[in-house]
Amino acid sequence: MRRLAILSFHGCPVARLGEKDTGGMNVYVLQLARELARQGTDVDVFTRYHDPNDPKVVELEEGARVVHLNAGPIDAAKEDLFDYIPEFLGELYAFQRSEGTTYDLVHSHYWLSGRVGMTLRQKWDVPHVTTFHTLAKTKLRARVGEREPARRVDVEGLVIEDADTIVVSTEEEKQDVVRLYNADPRKISVVPAGVDLDLFASVDKQLARQALGIKENRVILYVGRIERLKGIEILLRSVALVEDLVDLRVLIVGGHPDNDAELDRLGDLTEELGLRDVVTFTGAVGQGELPKYYSAADAYVLPSYSESFGLAALEAMACGTPVVASRVGGLKTFIDSGESGYLVPWRCPEPFAQRLEILLANPELKQAMGRAARAKALKMGWGHTADRMLECYSGLLCESWESVAGD
Repeated sequence: MRRLAILSFHGCPVARLGEKDTGGMNVYVLQLARELARQGTDVDVFTRYHDPNDPKVVELEEGARVVHLNAGPIDAAKEDLFDYIPEFLGELYAFQRSEGTTYDLVHSHYWLSGRVGMTLRQKWDVPHVTTFHTLAKTKLRARVGEREPARRVDVEGLVIEDADTIVVSTEEEKQDVVRLYNADPRKISVVPAGVDLDLFASVDKQLARQALGIKENRVILYVGRIERLKGIEILLRSVALVEDLVDLRVLIVGGHPDNDAELDRLGDLTEELGLRDVVTFTGAVGQGELPKYYSAADAYVLPSYSESFGLAALEAMACGTPVVASRVGGLKTFIDSGESGYLVPWRCPEPFAQRLEILLANPELKQAMGRAARAKALKMGWGHTADRMLECYSGLLCESWESVAGD
């Protein structure tokens, strides 16, 4: 295969992580593109502009680049982006003509990109691989009050029917696609996500805390998007149940403190629970800074209602930090409960508080779990993910070549 087009319409892989609509999917696209390029595949990642100061083309490394295209106003809400798909396609075609490039395969990420991929599959006559990262019907079943536009559900169904291959991270996600969307299981490939083992490695805990200005000797951490589905409220309420709050610091990393309604709500809850002097909302931080945060923590907590994979938890494990997480989705596939952390089957504060108290009170247990977490992560580098993905691509390309030869 000579060249791959990756579509990440709404989520730019070089955007600042932790802000609205940026998270694990952005990291996934970035790391996959880099690793595929290292293995000899030229990759263009097409995304919409997220910042007016961004260059048209960003070189990730030799053979991999991000291409920014106009698709509606910079600050357009995600729920409005579907209407700008025609503009995005027009810009993509213009770039392709200016470069004189052709693509052997399209890999779309998220339902909006999937709709773009449907059009490119037909226009370019190439295979279309799609990865959703999250599915509307799964989210709607995960938490009472969760809302998703009907158009998303409809488009996901169309993309699932049209795509040549659907890549999911876990067997559970595969079953969701089959059960909820009536997908053909023969079209689904399970390819677990990976972790950047060069970036995410242990930093001396005291040095990490010193660099971050943390004076407390006990640290609990959350890193990720600030949204209700992540269960951050459960974390705050569990901290309020911890018997001893002396010398404890809770860090919530993500979001934009000046413009985030959910962050405001969580701030009000923090006041209500009497945790103002314990909890710090840092806002989003650069990817290169995250190893310090993970290494500074005694435990990384992810009380999500739904996770297709849970990449931040794996990053924490790579830094040697135990994870306390909900027993949902992909988290169950790489967290060994009782060995590298704890999986909590109930989305309520009490069991999370209990696990946190056990870790905070037992340094030897915490260290042993941290070593087990790091050992598990070492088996899940992005190189393994890229190898599996290339097998998936190659199978499709052989099929398409054979069909052409037989005509």
